[in-house]
Amino acid sequence: MELSLSPSSSLRIHRLNTQFKTPFSFHHTKIPTKPATTKSHHSLLRLRFPSLSLYTHTTSSIPASTTLHTRRNSIRACTQVGAAGSEPVLNKFSDFKDACWRFLRPHTIRGTTLGSIALVARALVENSHLIKWTLLFKAFSGLFALLCGNGYIVGINQIYDVQIDKVNKPYLPIAAGDLSVQSAWFLVIFFAVTGLLIVGLNFGPFISSLYCLGLFLGTIYSVPPFRMKRFPVAAFLIIATVRGFLLNFGVYYATTAALGLTFEWSSPVAFITSFVTMFALVIAITKDLPDVEGDRKYQISTFATKLGVRNIAFLGSGLLLVNYVASVLAAIYMPQAFNRSLMIPAHVILALILIFQAWVLEQANYTKAAIAGFYRFIWNLFYAEYIIFPFI
Repeated sequence: MELSLSPSSSLRIHRLNTQFKTPFSFHHTKIPTKPATTKSHHSLLRLRFPSLSLYTHTTSSIPASTTLHTRRNSIRACTQVGAAGSEPVLNKFSDFKDACWRFLRPHTIRGTTLGSIALVARALVENSHLIKWTLLFKAFSGLFALLCGNGYIVGINQIYDVQIDKVNKPYLPIAAGDLSVQSAWFLVIFFAVTGLLIVGLNFGPFISSLYCLGLFLGTIYSVPPFRMKRFPVAAFLIIATVRGFLLNFGVYYATTAALGLTFEWSSPVAFITSFVTMFALVIAITKDLPDVEGDRKYQISTFATKLGVRNIAFLGSGLLLVNYVASVLAAIYMPQAFNRSLMIPAHVILALILIFQAWVLEQANYTKAAIAGFYRFIWNLFYAEYIIFPFI
């Protein structure tokens, strides 16, 4: 059977004569076609003879809309083929970006960012007449340097804690196999070098020395042979120093220097530095609550492994309550230094929420999920303090 298309509006199908009167004789069967039925005929032909769709363009029987529809389908098909080819690259980039974000430990990034913004905002509130838009770039570069330092410290810890994290935090990128150790080393070296360059070029020798001290303490916390995280007292003192004193004092000092002022301790800055240092102590002792299983397996001595999860949860909650009570008393006895109408009710409310969450943890019988939720709640309290600080 042979199929052909004529330039006219008719479709001819040549059928071999079954009587074979002559070897090359054919019957010609002519099937008339109409524009109203063209679409159905062409659809049938495409189903039975797909290759014919390339050659069935007739000017009299195919409407312009059908031709346009065919061209659009062809373009769409080509686009889909190109997109399919680029999908693996996009997926790899997306996976790497997600791994890097988890590598940075987002909850610490939020704490560093909020702390920096709050302290800069407080310095500007106290010296609003010295605000200059030209300092905006310096402020952002300082924040980026702090985030680099944060990334270095949490990153170097993950590199040396791979086996422990496979038990305690299997979702972290190195432990999960989503980020190679070589890539992690590249990132931490990049963070350290970039942070040091930014601080050295923009903030002078004193702030640079504070920044180097922070990196050094973060290094000996995780890296052998020091690995100070093995010793509970040394571990929480390092965390309290870096996240409490160095961050708050350093940011406020750098901000006042950028404004052309001599550093002086103000009551609010002294308050937030002491408050956050105490809070960092609580974070340091409670951060190991979800990690007891892996720490015991690899003989990492922490307060949680020595004293038990329940006792450390109560100790952390008690220290935070002392912080909140001290905040209320400071507002009462120093009304000229603080905004009493905000400082007192805010800290009372936060203290009550803390008591409730400690009760919820007790009712949950200190399951691993409940402990992880309680630790996240402590970080939320940490964020809340920085949020209200510029207004107290």
